[in-house]
Amino acid sequence: MRIVCALLCFLAPLSAADDNRSLSDRTRQYLTDLVRIDSSNPPGNETQVAQYLKQVVESFGISGEVLGPDARRLNFVARLRGAGKGRPLLLMAHSDVVPADRQQWSVNPFGAEVRGGFLYGRGSLDAKSLLAAEMAVMIEIKRRHLRLSRDLILLAEADEEVGSSGIQWMIQNAWSKIDAEFALNEGGSIFESRDGTRVFQIATTEKVPTRIVLTARGTAAHGSLPTTDNPINHLSKAITRITEAEEPVHFNSTTRRYFRSLSKLEDYEWLGQLWPRLDNPATAQAAAAQIRLRDPDLDAMLRTTIAATMLKAGGSPNVIPAIAEAQLDVRRMPVETRDEVLTRFRQVVNDPAVEVALAPGTQMPSTDPSPTMTSLYLAMDRVIKRIYPHDALAVPFMSRGATDGSFLRARGVPVYGVPLFLREPGESRVHGADERIALKSLEDGVELLWQMVLETAGEN
Repeated sequence: MRIVCALLCFLAPLSAADDNRSLSDRTRQYLTDLVRIDSSNPPGNETQVAQYLKQVVESFGISGEVLGPDARRLNFVARLRGAGKGRPLLLMAHSDVVPADRQQWSVNPFGAEVRGGFLYGRGSLDAKSLLAAEMAVMIEIKRRHLRLSRDLILLAEADEEVGSSGIQWMIQNAWSKIDAEFALNEGGSIFESRDGTRVFQIATTEKVPTRIVLTARGTAAHGSLPTTDNPINHLSKAITRITEAEEPVHFNSTTRRYFRSLSKLEDYEWLGQLWPRLDNPATAQAAAAQIRLRDPDLDAMLRTTIAATMLKAGGSPNVIPAIAEAQLDVRRMPVETRDEVLTRFRQVVNDPAVEVALAPGTQMPSTDPSPTMTSLYLAMDRVIKRIYPHDALAVPFMSRGATDGSFLRARGVPVYGVPLFLREPGESRVHGADERIALKSLEDGVELLWQMVLETAGEN
């Protein structure tokens, strides 16, 4: 606890009376502070983040709470009261980050170092930048004494990266503190096409993570005795069959609108002839195969994807083990059930020596997309067009990743992945080495969020 207190004293913000920084400067400071708090999950230690957030908001006269079942892994929630003309707007972002292998980084992953206009650090993209922007917006509203038409809630939930226990605990034990008409969360993004159009991807739905375990069994034997009963051989063949099998194509209302909108851009003119064929079962697989050759990311929005992520077998280099196990990170399409995926994988493996089963633990729910006619979605669309009147395209998007927002959608709360930060060209740095965010993107993103929140919750 002394370490935590010392850290919070080191990160202590300016008092409200002295803090006249701009919204972007305040956001940058909050992100710097948050990145320097190591909340790698496992083990998490998200309470350090929650205590920091509480200290900051309370210095501006906003009441904050830290709560949860584990003293080391607490959630944080704060509320600004509005006039009650509508139900609350919830701003949410998780406080944990994935671990960072320091040997793979060119900088300290928890140093928040600035180089060449970028702030480096674990969580700078996922998702402490969003958390910093949300807190900065709430504080700016309070600091300016702006009136709200509805309550504004800020939630930082623990354990999003592994088990989503934070949001589940809040739903089950503190629902009244986060019950809202709709919510903004991670999952959205912005990319720029070659003709200069900025595409704002508002995530209204997401693929469903379905972790599956393959367990191959055989007979333990000396490594010098070749055998057809080697479970590692069975397992490797099963992984190859599953990952190389052609998954069925599922086109839905969100991806249909997304593909149609993209095809109007110069970069994606080629898509115009292909996406209509995705609606016809007779032509869908061939069309998707052509899309995959041009853009694998788009193909991943059309079908369940599979990646082998963990292997476990034996303990001695000269002993054939009796059991070999692999875990698959399956991102299934929302229209598919877990049982449908399991049945298909078992048919593909077609090996009685290999068991295909769900991994233990909580499975995320599959939900309908958040509607695009809510006042929040329409406000986001208006703000984007107002700030970028000539070079913006806002479109609903199905995220290939997953967030803990699905648990709120399952409770009937529309959740939107808000597109705030411009994505760098090339491979994503999320969960990777040298994760970073451009300071210009952070500045533009918090201004977008500011306008969206006022458009939705501001008093006219």
